[in-house]
Amino acid sequence: NGFWKDANTLEKAQEAKYKAICEKLGLQDGMTLLDVGCGWGTFIQYAATKYHLKRAVGVTVSREQQEFAEDRCQGFPVEIRLQDYRDLPQGELFDRVVSIEAFEHIGLKNYRQFMSVIHRCLQKDGRFFLQTTGKDTRPRHIDPWLHAYIFPNGHLPWIRHIGEAGEELFTLEEWRNDEKSYAKTLQAWASNLKKDRDALKEKYGERTVRMLQYYLSFCP
Repeated sequence: NGFWKDANTLEKAQEAKYKAICEKLGLQDGMTLLDVGCGWGTFIQYAATKYHLKRAVGVTVSREQQEFAEDRCQGFPVEIRLQDYRDLPQGELFDRVVSIEAFEHIGLKNYRQFMSVIHRCLQKDGRFFLQTTGKDTRPRHIDPWLHAYIFPNGHLPWIRHIGEAGEELFTLEEWRNDEKSYAKTLQAWASNLKKDRDALKEKYGERTVRMLQYYLSFCP
């Protein structure tokens, strides 16, 4: 989700979020950066554009995302790997690590392993920024429709889950809740989908577009 405090478009809200993440990380020229679950490469491209990074690595399990991210990051010292985060090499260390909206997809049973991998990938004085969709109460199950069609095997974490997974590995310096920003971001996505509905329907099919419309309508 974007940060909408001083933004009036989805693009500006996303850029405001990336700017805030870089500031929270204390990202500086000459650093190395790891993006776990880098998606389509938007954040890692932003960071490489704004900072003279020594090296940046993004990992994704989607070949389509890898190819798209590689294309958009051409000309920068960025490597996009088709790789499970658990297969990151021992001894490969980074100054900063970020993970944006990937944590809710890895499964509750893997939370501790996820945090352990992030910890071993960080330099001794490194920093880690995590953004995830979550719940403010103990989640008992994911909505069956979401589980079947949108987020298979997904799980929305509770604050306790995150704290326990990172116990004795990380010191939590700041916690931020952007529930209203998430709703506004979904509304912006829904507006874009409606505007481009015919083209999307031709490319992905009526069924897929209707499912996305339903998801973006009821989740906010």
